[in-house]
Amino acid sequence: MTSKASALLPDLSPWRSSRDFRLLWIQGLIAFFGSSAAMVALPLQIKDLTGSPLAVGAMGAVELVPLVVFGLYGGALADAVDRRKVILASEAGLGVLALVLLLNALLPSPLLWPLYLVAAGVSALAGLQRPALDSLQARIVPHDQLTAAAALNGLRWQLGAVAGPALGGLVVAYTGHAPAYALTLCCFAVSVLLCLRLAPAPPSNGTERPSLRGIAEGARYAWSRPVLLGTYAVDLAAMLLAFPHAVFPFLADELDAEWALGLMYAAGAVGSVLLNLTSGWTSRVRRHGLMVVCGAAAWGLAVAGAGLLSDIWLVLLCLVLAGAGDMLSGLGRSTIWNQTIPEELRGRLAGIEVLSYSVGPQLGQVRAGAMAGWTGTRAAVWTGGVACVAVVGALTLLLPKLVTYDAKTDEDAQRRRARSTA
Repeated sequence: MTSKASALLPDLSPWRSSRDFRLLWIQGLIAFFGSSAAMVALPLQIKDLTGSPLAVGAMGAVELVPLVVFGLYGGALADAVDRRKVILASEAGLGVLALVLLLNALLPSPLLWPLYLVAAGVSALAGLQRPALDSLQARIVPHDQLTAAAALNGLRWQLGAVAGPALGGLVVAYTGHAPAYALTLCCFAVSVLLCLRLAPAPPSNGTERPSLRGIAEGARYAWSRPVLLGTYAVDLAAMLLAFPHAVFPFLADELDAEWALGLMYAAGAVGSVLLNLTSGWTSRVRRHGLMVVCGAAAWGLAVAGAGLLSDIWLVLLCLVLAGAGDMLSGLGRSTIWNQTIPEELRGRLAGIEVLSYSVGPQLGQVRAGAMAGWTGTRAAVWTGGVACVAVVGALTLLLPKLVTYDAKTDEDAQRRRARSTA
């Protein structure tokens, strides 16, 4: 293998240097594999029960409030208690919700309201868990391996996202919703067993309790850092305006390609995997803010193409390119967050991060579903992509420090590096 080719391969340093990173990588792959199967089954079951794109898009509205509340609280909780316990408890709770979906699907006439109730519960538990997971990375991975860790984490999530929706779509199409939920339940059971093997991760200060005052302290820190604000704003705009997943069942119908629904959900993950498999070069990048902006713009352009084209294979190609752009932007965001945020604020800032990359998709589902009902499915997709590119361009002009961020010269990054080394 030539040196140029090997330079493109993922950097495996975090996998070799950290046992907990390896455990979380495997656990996350299994859990996300299971949840991706439910991700296909749940909106499709709502579609089958109601026939309404607005009803599918309403999942985003149901999930929004729990995500905001528990995401912020989860950030404060991650700075105050053992992060391992938060991860373990929330993973067990997600398994219980998968059981509820399975039992409902086995009823002679499945009910609609439990689907929304579970969607809200999953959102709440994800809000509690993600700050603990995200804030743990900077503690268990050496500072100079953070970009490599972000790439490996992205590869983990996207491998599950590729196999999960594709398999989930086939399982639902040929056997029904219940087997997909059963697969989800089994995956969470294995995930809990792996989480039990993680080392304890007590808080760094050891005394502070979750409070509104602590949450406000984290928000003030984020507001005082233009680079952080830029990462939140770009991601929120991209997901709010160009997240078309809620209308995929209807887009597949319009393209006369119902067989491709699982592939549509998986296509973005394929693009992310391809980017991560060639991510070796990202460990040498210093201008991570530029990665954020370019990746988000590429996401918007590709989503616009998916809405304008009528050939299903070209649509799938656009969705693959969109996934690659989103992953590029995500690598830049994750690296900036882990390089600059102090350890004592990691949980609370991770809670804000959860809002920035999760609230956008939830609202984006509502936007896509509502607009599809008014203007048609394809128009809802392509106009969102165009709006995304325009807003990202405007944010680039309004927040120049994001584009000029340099990991070698930024004061917060230098301070965090020094503390990590010490």
